[in-house]
Amino acid sequence: MAHQDALHLDGWLDGVRRVASSHFGERPEGTVIDLLVIHNISLPPGEFGGPWVEQLFCGQLDPTAHPDFAAVAGNPVSAHLFIRRDGETLQFVDLWQRAWHAGRSCWQGRAECNDYGIGIELEGTDDTPFTDAQYLRLARVTRQIMRRFPAITPERIVGHSDVAPGRKTDPGPAFDWARYRGLLAAAAQED
Repeated sequence: MAHQDALHLDGWLDGVRRVASSHFGERPEGTVIDLLVIHNISLPPGEFGGPWVEQLFCGQLDPTAHPDFAAVAGNPVSAHLFIRRDGETLQFVDLWQRAWHAGRSCWQGRAECNDYGIGIELEGTDDTPFTDAQYLRLARVTRQIMRRFPAITPERIVGHSDVAPGRKTDPGPAFDWARYRGLLAAAAQED
């Protein structure tokens, strides 16, 4: 089956650029991966392109390269996937491992979403529309992930703001959930 090949058993997606981060850990034994968390990020804030997000997730961000970097450089953060404005997708952490994307978080009474969730960062801000390429790529990788982790259903795809309300606002009001869910449904029909 071609779909089975979309995700290797080791948790690395095909068709993405692999950039291994050291910012990850083991999931608790017996954990069912059943949540997908959508985020946004830009470094410097509101600016797109450049190597900064990749460097942050790999622990290589120079705090002197920009005044805003001093506050975030050295923080051990990561995501499983990062989708740039042009749709290029980078994977930092094996999906079977625990990336450090959600921080203090809770979904439906269950704390520590990093333990059982997969995090996807979109290059963007809360109030900047995301690109066509990002929505298409996000729907494609989401379907790949859902095929491998069937406990992730459309109802278990949330925003960072949903799992950390009051602390986080992303992916923000510019993220078109209806569009994303429509593309995801269309991709499911192609399976």
